[in-house]
Amino acid sequence: MSLTVEPAADAASVLGSAGDFLSSRPIEHNLVLTLLHERAAHPILGRYWIARDGTEVCGVAFQSPLDFPAALTPMEAAAARAIAEAASAAGVELPGINGEAATAAAFAGHWTELTSSGAEPIAGQRLYHLGDLRLPEDVPGRMRQATLDDADVVMTYVAEFLEFIGEAGPEPDVIARRLEKGQGWLWDDDGPVSLALHSLPVEGVTRIQTVYTPERLRRRGYAGACVGQLSDRLQRAGHECILYTDLGNPTSNSVYRRLGYEAIVESLRYRFTGSPRP
Repeated sequence: MSLTVEPAADAASVLGSAGDFLSSRPIEHNLVLTLLHERAAHPILGRYWIARDGTEVCGVAFQSPLDFPAALTPMEAAAARAIAEAASAAGVELPGINGEAATAAAFAGHWTELTSSGAEPIAGQRLYHLGDLRLPEDVPGRMRQATLDDADVVMTYVAEFLEFIGEAGPEPDVIARRLEKGQGWLWDDDGPVSLALHSLPVEGVTRIQTVYTPERLRRRGYAGACVGQLSDRLQRAGHECILYTDLGNPTSNSVYRRLGYEAIVESLRYRFTGSPRP
């Protein structure tokens, strides 16, 4: 393995240089692909790295915004360690890392050695891909597309969801932009009772995300019905559907399996602590 790591100026240049690599595994690379397309369309500050084995791209990582954990594509452990070395040599301070479990572990372990810091796994997720869809029955209500008139309730549900999983919320203009592009859906039963968003399709793959039902309305089948109907709509439009679940939440994992989602791979998020540099 003849590994090199090159920094990239922005998301657009990563897509230009590593597009074929990213497109080669559109399901496993979807999270990174969709975020890169989002950053290319709406630039914000970030750091980007491309790992190569000889002339062939073998891994991509980026951090944007600059106070977020870095995200990695699946890659060989040696490539993950090489990106960690490049980031450390540039004096980058990373709050954490997120990626396929073995890749993230290889990066995190090497990062602790390079920076004399600690690494704590804080979240495990499983990537699911929709196989044969099985729609739930007898759930009261219907799915409808969220519009800008629903912005307040969507923003409230998103904020509650992110508070529940311990993450910071998006700006209202980001939510408005997603609603304008038709990416928000509500299950309505005499009013909105559950939310599901999805990413814009990239390489034929769309990711269902931010599935949330307020606690007082749970255990009525709303979330499963909403995700099922949305999956059906997206699949009929010719898209592959994927989603991530929290491995610590047995309820959501069982709901999606009943719908016909099949496990693909596990991912881990690490938080880096201390970070004193030698």
